[in-house]
Amino acid sequence: MNPTIETILNHVSVRSFTNQALTDDQIKQLVTAAQAASSASFQQAYTIIGVTDLELKMKIADLAGGQKFIAEGGHFFVFCADVHRHKRIAEELNTDLSDTIEGIDAVLVGAIDATLAAQNLVLAAESMGLGVCYIGGVRDGIVGIAELLHIPEYVAPVFGVVVGYPNERNDIKPRLPFEAIYHENHYNMDTDDVIKQYDEETRIYYSSRAGTKQNKVWSESAVRSLARHPRTFMKDFLTGKGWARR
Repeated sequence: MNPTIETILNHVSVRSFTNQALTDDQIKQLVTAAQAASSASFQQAYTIIGVTDLELKMKIADLAGGQKFIAEGGHFFVFCADVHRHKRIAEELNTDLSDTIEGIDAVLVGAIDATLAAQNLVLAAESMGLGVCYIGGVRDGIVGIAELLHIPEYVAPVFGVVVGYPNERNDIKPRLPFEAIYHENHYNMDTDDVIKQYDEETRIYYSSRAGTKQNKVWSESAVRSLARHPRTFMKDFLTGKGWARR
């Protein structure tokens, strides 16, 4: 155990913040930490948009599922997959990148680069005593949010991250057991009993945690979340922005 691992293991999502804004120095520290993340072939195929305008944050909060706390945190970052700059450079170099950047793998490269950068930023923020929450709801309102942020071709918002000073923190959620996540040498299909045991653990967590208590288990919650957010419009959005055409 060391301070880095302790920070990782103490992660919780924070959804209640004070109105204290982050300083310019803090924002630069966080983005610099994000940039230190690994990147596929050093493409650095992502962009981070910091949203500071309150009215704009409120509009994004509404489009992202009515999550009002997005506008209340110290800062809101939108992480985007981005090969727009690569396309512009390629045009200057008279190089045709259409087979690459219009393929599905370009979406993966950009989304993975953005995710690695975001996790660095999140860990840096938590090491500074700040609270964080990922906002996947950005993809629920991706069409409207892309318009608000003036997103060009070959750029796609992947998720947001709220960072700020916590009013309160949730209890740490129990994760899936090691045996459910880590499979050795081949995929293990025989994890049903592990999931059932984990459901009982999460039932206890949700029914006894501080704040809102609920009668639910992980498996039902996970399936309902997938059913609730099909995001069937994503293919059309990506194709309209130049991605996933091949």
